[in-house]
Amino acid sequence: MLRASFQKLRPNIKTKKKKKSATSHTISETKKKKDKKPNQDDRFPIQTPFLPQEFQGVEEEEEEIEEEAPAFDIKSSASSNIHGVQPLGNLLLSHSPYNSRNPGLGNLSSLPDDLLIDILSLLGPTQLAQLSIASKALYVFSNHDPLWRALVLDSLHSGFSFTGLWKSTYVSAFYPSLSGQASKGIQVRDFYSDYLFQSWLCASLEMKPEWLEIDNIERRCGISVEEFVLGFEELNKPVLLEGCLEKWAAVEKWDWDYLVRVCGDTSFSVGPVEMKLGEYFQYADLVKEERPLYLFDPKFAEKVPQLGADYEVPPYFREDLFAVLGVERPDYRWAIIGPTGSGSSFHVDPNSTSAWNAVIRGSKKWVLFPPDVVPPGVHPSPDGAEVACPVSIIEWFMNFYGATKKWKRRPVECVCRAGEVVFVPNGWWHLVINLEDSIAITQNYVSRRNLLNVLDFLKRPNASELVSGTRDRVNLYDKFRTAVEASYPGIIDEATRKAEEKKAQQKKPTFWESVTDAKVGGFKFSF
Repeated sequence: MLRASFQKLRPNIKTKKKKKSATSHTISETKKKKDKKPNQDDRFPIQTPFLPQEFQGVEEEEEEIEEEAPAFDIKSSASSNIHGVQPLGNLLLSHSPYNSRNPGLGNLSSLPDDLLIDILSLLGPTQLAQLSIASKALYVFSNHDPLWRALVLDSLHSGFSFTGLWKSTYVSAFYPSLSGQASKGIQVRDFYSDYLFQSWLCASLEMKPEWLEIDNIERRCGISVEEFVLGFEELNKPVLLEGCLEKWAAVEKWDWDYLVRVCGDTSFSVGPVEMKLGEYFQYADLVKEERPLYLFDPKFAEKVPQLGADYEVPPYFREDLFAVLGVERPDYRWAIIGPTGSGSSFHVDPNSTSAWNAVIRGSKKWVLFPPDVVPPGVHPSPDGAEVACPVSIIEWFMNFYGATKKWKRRPVECVCRAGEVVFVPNGWWHLVINLEDSIAITQNYVSRRNLLNVLDFLKRPNASELVSGTRDRVNLYDKFRTAVEASYPGIIDEATRKAEEKKAQQKKPTFWESVTDAKVGGFKFSF
């Protein structure tokens, strides 16, 4: 029998059912206890942690047949499903149609789970704790760890000591005497929710091999700056560059142990908080969530000058016209550190700049779409100020990546490994996920090939909402244009002339267009 809801989350995988083995675990064996009726007391019955059939290698005794079923691998380091939440489709295989979610929520049971979580996110920690003792359903919802993550990040701006779960982290910070009581979750029997289950699943899945096998980006090693400009920058085309980092001291020195020695007590930007690097590495070692926090610091070289001295800009990207603004230039370089599964969901780089991203440790999966192709599942606002996309990167791969294989304009994909650099042209949508614990440096820049795009972006009517990385968003256009003209006289006029020539060349008809009448489809004689 198919599990309808679970199939919606993970479709189109074939599997075979075979004779049950002696060690297999059937669903009927998990339900030996008498089913509870909805009107019975609704207080925390204990259940052995349950995983769906697909994740336990369950095999039923029947003839070998093919069936649609998911085939994802769970990480060996994945935590158990802390409250025993099951996908809604498993209810179809249950001996009883009882879902403990519904009676435990009362009138709130008619609300979808995502809306209910949104409502609970308006509550404080005390209210969540009080609500969690009302019923086992409210216990599960009130202990949904992303709710407590938000409370920690909103309350502890100067960092925290992560304990493995966000609720226990909060309790340890504010109620140390109770910290031991918050570390264990209660398994709740017969609780079905696709929304809550998917949160655990996205945190626990390995990247599927078919998500990694496509590597269609152009790769170059040892090309000249002129070849890069003509072949990629002027064409606004991504490329992966090899052999650019051989002189970087960072490639030799930067690992987690070295960074802790050099700057373990230095605070860096991690999402909305500042964390000491040592605390962040503690978090990265323990975290098992679908959206791990990412260290993304724009002032790393100012905070620790040695880090800035350990790398140099590759020669392809050294023309950076934003440098004329001096200290008023927008943020442009970042140290990026993150555990496996961390990364950046689909976005376009700020201020219409181009960028390069160099991997020092680890590896990253990249998916890029050209400026005129919005990725599936991504919904930018009309003015470009906001972008709605799936909660986690794994969720995008699960639900949308397969659709791109049917598109005529396929995304550019690659795995960028240590010592390699990806060039991201301006306007390109891109998603990045760390396939292992990773360290990288990225910089955004403006060359003369991209100058007009940046100027046009900075003077948009809603520039105060779109421009980022600087306090003076309104006057940045005037400041930048004035500084560029003072430092490089005539460069804007030259760029404008070249752009007009290129546009005219694109409009120029070919020979066959000049001798073909487009209206009648025949030849016209113009001798």
